[in-house]
Amino acid sequence: MLFLRANRPGRAICSFIKVEVSVAKLNIANLKKTLYYLQRNGLRETWISVRERLTETDRYFYVPCPEEELERQSCRKWDNPVTLSIVVPLYRTPEIYLNRMITSVMQQSYPHWELILADATEDHSVEETLTNQGFLTERLLENAETIAADARIHYIHLTENAGIAANTNQALPYARGEYIGLLDHDDVLTPDALYEMADAITKANDRGVRVAFAYSDEDKCNGDETKYYDPNHKEDFNYDLILSNNYICHFLVMDADLMKKLAFRPECDGAQDYDLVLRAVSEVLAEDGRSGEERILHIPRVLYHWRCHEASTAANPHSKKYAYEAGLRALQDHAAERGIPAKAEETRHVGFYRLQYTEVLQERPDVAAVGGRVLSGKNRGRIAGGRMTADGKVFYEGLPKDFGGYLHRAELSQDAEALDLRCIRIRSADRELFEKIVGVPYMEVVRGPEQQPVFDSSTLPAGADIRLLSLQLSEALRKRGRLLYLPEYPEKWERL
Repeated sequence: MLFLRANRPGRAICSFIKVEVSVAKLNIANLKKTLYYLQRNGLRETWISVRERLTETDRYFYVPCPEEELERQSCRKWDNPVTLSIVVPLYRTPEIYLNRMITSVMQQSYPHWELILADATEDHSVEETLTNQGFLTERLLENAETIAADARIHYIHLTENAGIAANTNQALPYARGEYIGLLDHDDVLTPDALYEMADAITKANDRGVRVAFAYSDEDKCNGDETKYYDPNHKEDFNYDLILSNNYICHFLVMDADLMKKLAFRPECDGAQDYDLVLRAVSEVLAEDGRSGEERILHIPRVLYHWRCHEASTAANPHSKKYAYEAGLRALQDHAAERGIPAKAEETRHVGFYRLQYTEVLQERPDVAAVGGRVLSGKNRGRIAGGRMTADGKVFYEGLPKDFGGYLHRAELSQDAEALDLRCIRIRSADRELFEKIVGVPYMEVVRGPEQQPVFDSSTLPAGADIRLLSLQLSEALRKRGRLLYLPEYPEKWERL
């Protein structure tokens, strides 16, 4: 991290507000989250978090796909349609949520799907509900096979409730599609969800890319779907961001052969999807290296509504604390699988993690450079530099240094297209390249005790165009390795 004096201290820096999209209202769910946060992190951190929440604005409005567009999608003729299997583990699913979930699949504008319902309920109550709702036909004989009213729906009654991972594994052999999508039993797909997935996969196939998995944006909705909020507008695949949090989450569609090969690990129940994604990423990187990341697609549209009610993780993180502990284990296992000698640690936010390195450039040979934040303003309190886009826009610019930003991303490790020259460290193999581009020898400085060394930016000539040099250097380095943004680098790691 580098501190700068503000050249224009009176300037109001508020660009970060434009990307803060969340709900900052007093309600029982938020009060429970605050109390849990207080117990976990103490008074100071809670005060900072509450102060940040009070600056947020609720500006999100879910805009559904227009009817005329859905009609166009429905009329499209597909030469080689991608077949999609949607797998849903059921367990005592409330009748109203069950009906809405199935209806959301049946109303898809894309017709080439099948829905697999794997019911682990001990009795036949869910099956009876499905029959009463018209999704299943009545069985004439006690041991007769259950028949769905729509041939694309397959119902399986499992012999026991063995946990979410094992229950899902029992459903996988029934999936006949080329890709398998995961849907929770009380959530909802948007009507264009499967069309958008199939369209993206088809276009990738036309480019000669075999998609490993694809994911979309998502939001949350209340129990009766009268309010949509907390949109998760995601990045294209970012390796180090997925090592910080399962930002991929919903809606996930994966190559069927890959999912069946990996399957779900019961020891990661609660974070089984995160564990699956991490292992799928390992497969892709092992096969194709960094270039294989093009096989991971992001569809930048909200295609999934995550329903929030008292028992759901979305509304009450403490309700499934075991899930976040399982996520930590999944991340540690991934690091071991990838040969990364780092320790997985929790951050102050549940479900968000960090790999703690002793010396990141030695422990991550895929990383060409690591960089941290540049702070300026009153009391050196706001982000002025650090991670940048390829054209020089600063991520999290103007955000107070103690704030986590949109979905806490300002606190998370992540790959960058560009890093700020004023707070960067280059691995030894690329320092000759540095001197060629920047025009000065690469020299390091340690700014404080227990800190890692960084480039000594005081050696730059007066008037040097920091932004231009940063972008030119970053462009060259990206061809040799990752650019890793660690918000607290080069300081000793602490929870922000």
